Amino acid sequence: MTHYSACPHDCPSTCALEVEKLDDNTIGKVRGASEQTYTAGVICSKVARYSERIHHPDRLTQPLKRTGEKGSGQFSPISWEDALDEVAEQLLKAEQRDGSEAVWPYQYAGTMGLVMRDGINRLRHVKKYSGFHSTICVNMAWNGFLAGTGRLTGVDPREMGKSDLVIIWGTNAASTQINVMTHALKARRERGAKIVVIDTYNNATAKQADLFLCVQPGTDGALACALMHVLFRDNKADREYLEAYTDCPDALEAHLHSRDPAWAEHISGVPASQIETLAGMIGETPKTFFRLGYGFTRQRNGAASMHAALSIAAVAGSWRHEGGGAFHSNGGIYHWDKTLLEGLDHLDPDVRMLDQSRIGAILTGDKQDIKDGPPVTALFIQNTNPMSVAPDLNRVHEGFARKDLFVCVHEQFMTETAEMADIILPATMFLEHDDVYQAGGHQHITLGPKIVNPPEGCRSNHEVICALAKRLGAKHPGFELTPREIIDRTLQDSGWGQLADLEQQHWIDCQPDFREAHYLEGFGHTDRRFHFSPDWDALLPHGFGPAGAVMPTLPDHWDVIEAANSEMPYRLVTAPARHYLNSTFTETPTSHRRHKRPSAMLHPDDARDLKVNSDDTIRLGNLRGEILITAEVVETAQRGVVIVESIWPNRAFAGGKGINVLTGADPIAPVGGAAFHDTRIWIRPA
Repeated sequence: MTHYSACPHDCPSTCALEVEKLDDNTIGKVRGASEQTYTAGVICSKVARYSERIHHPDRLTQPLKRTGEKGSGQFSPISWEDALDEVAEQLLKAEQRDGSEAVWPYQYAGTMGLVMRDGINRLRHVKKYSGFHSTICVNMAWNGFLAGTGRLTGVDPREMGKSDLVIIWGTNAASTQINVMTHALKARRERGAKIVVIDTYNNATAKQADLFLCVQPGTDGALACALMHVLFRDNKADREYLEAYTDCPDALEAHLHSRDPAWAEHISGVPASQIETLAGMIGETPKTFFRLGYGFTRQRNGAASMHAALSIAAVAGSWRHEGGGAFHSNGGIYHWDKTLLEGLDHLDPDVRMLDQSRIGAILTGDKQDIKDGPPVTALFIQNTNPMSVAPDLNRVHEGFARKDLFVCVHEQFMTETAEMADIILPATMFLEHDDVYQAGGHQHITLGPKIVNPPEGCRSNHEVICALAKRLGAKHPGFELTPREIIDRTLQDSGWGQLADLEQQHWIDCQPDFREAHYLEGFGHTDRRFHFSPDWDALLPHGFGPAGAVMPTLPDHWDVIEAANSEMPYRLVTAPARHYLNSTFTETPTSHRRHKRPSAMLHPDDARDLKVNSDDTIRLGNLRGEILITAEVVETAQRGVVIVESIWPNRAFAGGKGINVLTGADPIAPVGGAAFHDTRIWIRPA
């Protein structure tokens, strides 16, 4: 029997799924839902093999209590009642000793359903635990887009199929957002559209492009400025559109006068001839679709670079046309009322907010990061694995090793974060509980109903939060409701109908109409214009960016990246992998077999200079630390740039330390974030 669901993992595609149910406890094949017009029957290979994950023999199925030293891996089974009692006791002790802010509920998007992801906020709001500023993934890209448009919405991504030129910039869609390729290839097949890819290496998406521009990491803003320079120079800018819809086109044109392709080539490494070619294509193609990805959020100048790339669509007037304009995320179309779900009626603005990306500094007691408040002495973790995925990993490991820190991890597998826990609670997977999902990469709300029973001993995020709330004396209506009841109420409160309707429909298409999506009724700023000159200070929340940062007043290359130097002459890009998703799927046998081991991709000329061959062990390092990894000499890397795909477990590396030992956690303008692809390193033979 086939059931409908949605992929829960941290990916903008949030694919609609058809799941084969073999019996009450077992699934078979997982396919993309063909009737959902964005997914269109296509899903990535790792999710298609989901039976490997949900029925994995190494799933956690009983609560565990640490019996040895932290990190020893020594645990003993305990009952659920004893485990919950212990967690509640430790959270209460931390609160009584240092105040409620000593407890930090820490979560992210490993489970993306609204109930199971966001319900933890209800507990923290009611209990006045330390808040959580989500910075590890989206900040710079979202804020760069908002700076220009004023809303986190964009052109219907299905319009890629109606485009004549699709520019995929900053995302390896063939590996990470496969449905982007579905619609781009449809445009090529049905309209003869050209596909242009802009990225830091010749990856799977670039190999499908008609034109590939290989850009140095963190220099996208220079490329964008040169493209706009040519559009103005060759009278291909849509001056009528600029006058009607943008804030300062004349100032922009004057500003770009000196930012020609030769200038951009010097900064970005993209040949001036290629810049001229692409600008000519944009200028001659009204239906140009800019698909702007999360690569922009991995650089210290990511917000400024996203804003610069986004500005090209305004200069060219691409927004006017069906199949033209720009898209990054539709996160702003859903108008959710999460009062019940997150307990927003108990939100206290005076409770401190802590930066997710700065977990290492927070756990090691940096006074600025803990806002001069009490130390964090209790962590309750769901949906994330900071011992692997957080930046500045040596400092993170130091923080987790504190003897006075209590850690409870609610997880599906024995992750490296779970190994550092005092109490481990076994969690359900998405097919084993009810939830509702929103997409960023498209425009659908999708129901994810419970399809099979979980292994005996596993409990959902919602069950655990409600059980802890009872023990902690936390009162809120949301703790007394089932996930289905919360879904129903939240849908109704948000104007999306009732659960019964969604059960019949499987998903809701929330796409705004053409004129709204293309901003033809005005952009989201009070003056209704696209802003070439953004008010960076208006972006929220304040207090999480670097002190004293002065961001560009107009689109530009902002020279704040961690540039290579004589001591660290290489740039590191920690890119996503095809068969892993962050640290998820590293446990499934087929994914592991296909990726085999962590490797560092080197250009042949760099390898020759280093006297390194494929399969040699090499050492990568910088001021934050060093790791051992296997060299892979490939033509697809560019000189001076090292590519390490995926977040492998630390234990997969010869020295027991993973790639995020090298990445920095210093805050990024305007409102925080972590620049995972903006890292300088040295390379030495092992």
